[in-house]
Amino acid sequence: MIEAQNLQKRFGTTLAVEDVSFTARDGCVTALLGPNGAGKTTSLRLLYGLLQPDGGKALVDGIVAADEPLAARHRLGVLPDAPGLYGRLTAREHLLYAARLQGLSAAEAEAHTAALLARLDMGGIADRRSAGFSQGERRKVALARALLHDPQNVVLDEPTNGLDVPATRAMRKTVRELADGGKCVLFSTHILQEVSAVCDRVVVLARGRVAAEGTPAELLARTGKSHLEDAFVQLIGTEEGLGA
Repeated sequence: MIEAQNLQKRFGTTLAVEDVSFTARDGCVTALLGPNGAGKTTSLRLLYGLLQPDGGKALVDGIVAADEPLAARHRLGVLPDAPGLYGRLTAREHLLYAARLQGLSAAEAEAHTAALLARLDMGGIADRRSAGFSQGERRKVALARALLHDPQNVVLDEPTNGLDVPATRAMRKTVRELADGGKCVLFSTHILQEVSAVCDRVVVLARGRVAAEGTPAELLARTGKSHLEDAFVQLIGTEEGLGA
């Protein structure tokens, strides 16, 4: 389980995250939905420890990330907005290297790598250098790297950004399978189709605050709309009006 408790983050004079609180539970896909600049990526970076909050707390399975960063990170698998691959390494080498950094033995690293290469259908790129990979191939390697140590909590920042239709469908399938297997999955998006396809709960962010939270059906009922796009526009408009 991942919890945000009154998170705040400022960059100079810009208040990127003002007061964000929500809970992402095990066995559930929770989406951070919002327009560009709403604070989605900053909120995720606070939760997985890349940034330190100016106020509030980020907790991973009850562990305060700022107090015990290594323990919290061990419970997390993270797909960041930039894959950060080494061009000279193959997909297999990336995974073996990441596995050892996570503390897996050599035998465990080999076994986990082989399993993920098969699970994510990466056999065709396993022994190719990543310098020539497509966007979808790069995202697959980054996702596999995040899952190597079998974390209970998975954080994905815009996981389908730049992917073609087959790669997007494969990513959504993987996300759903993780949650159905009992994992806590939290991801950011501004794509409403993502919400309809895989999400159990949605946290709507606007201007660094939570504008609404609930299941897609609850958000529709709250706004009286029949389409998520209309509900989203209304919720964001309300939040912007409050912040004016």
